[in-house]
Amino acid sequence: MRVHLKGINQVTKRLADGSRVTYYYAWKGGPRLPGKPGDPEFATAYSEACAKRAAKPKDVLQSIFDAYLASPKFNDLAPRTRKDYLKHVRKIESEYSDFPVAALTDRAARGEFLSWRDRLAKASRRQADYTYSVLALILAWAFDRGMVPSNPCERPGKVYRSDRIDSIWTHKDEMAFLESAPKHIGLAFMLALWTGQRQGDLLRLPWSGYDGQTIRLRQGKTKAHVAIPAGAPLKALLDATPKKAVTILSTTRGASWTEGGFRASWRKAFKAAGLEGVTFHDLRGTAVTRLAIAGCTVPEIAAITGHKMSQVTAILEVYLSRDPALSESAIRKLEAYTKGTKSPN
Repeated sequence: MRVHLKGINQVTKRLADGSRVTYYYAWKGGPRLPGKPGDPEFATAYSEACAKRAAKPKDVLQSIFDAYLASPKFNDLAPRTRKDYLKHVRKIESEYSDFPVAALTDRAARGEFLSWRDRLAKASRRQADYTYSVLALILAWAFDRGMVPSNPCERPGKVYRSDRIDSIWTHKDEMAFLESAPKHIGLAFMLALWTGQRQGDLLRLPWSGYDGQTIRLRQGKTKAHVAIPAGAPLKALLDATPKKAVTILSTTRGASWTEGGFRASWRKAFKAAGLEGVTFHDLRGTAVTRLAIAGCTVPEIAAITGHKMSQVTAILEVYLSRDPALSESAIRKLEAYTKGTKSPN
């Protein structure tokens, strides 16, 4: 007889080979359980997890982490974002699960957390910032709800700095990639370049989202709805692409991509093109940059990419700071203006 265990969280995933596997967790955000319901080791692991959870004191940060992982704030995030956050939460828990909530008001608390971030930065500055930002986000969430007395992690600045001008795809990069990449990978490149959308959203984009003129989708991360007219080069490519799967992007076997499968094929195509220093994600910033150079306004760019207008402005402040194409465009406009201005007598 199978005993019903309360709160079990069941997650089914598709593997790179197309098969499906089901994982069981003691609760949402809880530890993964071995085997499957009905197995002796499954029931034992579930009981142990619940016992540990019940034994946790309420006056330490672990109680805050648990509350956040069980909250709508966390569970309403896109699946990929939840997965990323959870990885960082586990790292934070390993260091601060027993940190007293009352100690957050101590002036030394901020220094402790920043010192921890500095230690993480020795392995990866980018990941150190990400982990710290998740901690700051959780404490801000808890502070707003009166669960903690203060948030010593707010506004910490960053230890990672990137010169994003070096991460823009040039026209030379574009030609090199499209000349060597397989057609189904080249289509993904063109979709990203002409829409400025995230990889995950493009992999999920169905043919029903393209009516022959406009691409319509709902972004997984922001839930924003965007409608993007297909530019001529992209439209020609889409119209010539056979519909092998429900999604526009598909494998050579006519199946929709898994994220892991696409990344592996992308890396192979990228390496074959002899490129370095840019990524698929950089196509999003490249799209914003090219639209700006073409003379698009910030609202026009935001309407296409789904960014907030403040985000577009922030991206352009970094990406366009030394872009030669922008200075070239400015001089041509100045020349045109000068020609149309009469000299005073």
